Amino acid sequence: MVLNVVTGAAVRLSDSGLGCPDWPTCSRSRLTPPLSLHPIIEFGNRMVVTVLVVMCAVTVVASFFRTPGRRDLRWLSGGLILGVLGEAVLGAFVVYSKLNAYVVMSHFMLGMALVAVAVVLTLRANHAPGRGRPVVTRTGLVLSRLLVAMTVVILAAGSATTGAGPHAGGVGAKRIPIGLEDMTRIHAEIVLATGLLLLILLWVLWKANAPARVQDAGRVLLAVMVMQGMVGYTQFFTHLPAVLVGIHVFGAAMVWSTVLWLHHGLSDHRADIDIDINVDGSGTGTGTGTTPAQAGRDTPTGVGAGVGGVTDVVEPV
Repeated sequence: MVLNVVTGAAVRLSDSGLGCPDWPTCSRSRLTPPLSLHPIIEFGNRMVVTVLVVMCAVTVVASFFRTPGRRDLRWLSGGLILGVLGEAVLGAFVVYSKLNAYVVMSHFMLGMALVAVAVVLTLRANHAPGRGRPVVTRTGLVLSRLLVAMTVVILAAGSATTGAGPHAGGVGAKRIPIGLEDMTRIHAEIVLATGLLLLILLWVLWKANAPARVQDAGRVLLAVMVMQGMVGYTQFFTHLPAVLVGIHVFGAAMVWSTVLWLHHGLSDHRADIDIDINVDGSGTGTGTGTTPAQAGRDTPTGVGAGVGGVTDVVEPV
């Protein structure tokens, strides 16, 4: 999914947006691109989408064959393949609109939404279903949710900044009618506000003595955001070289993924196991994760434990 976003950015940054003026073929007269830079870059991005469709289809099939079965994973994997197909159709509108900046923005935001679904699917596949037991204070949860929302605003503002900038993707493409410096300033101010919010969240986590893994994830996010900010300011003061803008797009995907990873880690989740309880109270575990005895020991405070600490661990936390 990240490669999809980055190669899509490469199309715009190399002015290859109309390298293949038709869709799904490269042109009316040929399916594949000619041996020229712009058509190859544009068609390469389409091939990434094709591979994504295949991978998502395999993921959907795997979710149905998975033991124990998980409805949430089936919905997420199904949403991925529908989203990728929608991304391909929206890509056709990008071509036919002659790279209209608003359509390109929508294309980018859908790509980042798919990154989010892929991250959530990956994280949820590693534990049992359910929301989990929060390991931080309510204030920490609220601040984290606000951080996720602010990151979405950052992505939209960053996309609008590119839409107002010189990298239109092709000659004559419609731009967003706002000054580049003004849009850059708006984007930077939102980023600074989000950075301040993250610092407040880190202070709240430290003050509440949150688990070390949670605080470490927050520090990782802070480091990623600082590096992303350095790239952003450098690209602006060096007049937006295409390579740095591409790195900035990759960084945006990394910030977004790390924010979701941090937010997900604010709750403890049970290992995904399938337990059959025998008449005498003993249990046998199948699937991935811990053994039933380990699961019983890991049962959060407040959740009852039956014979041998097994009976209630199958209940959702």
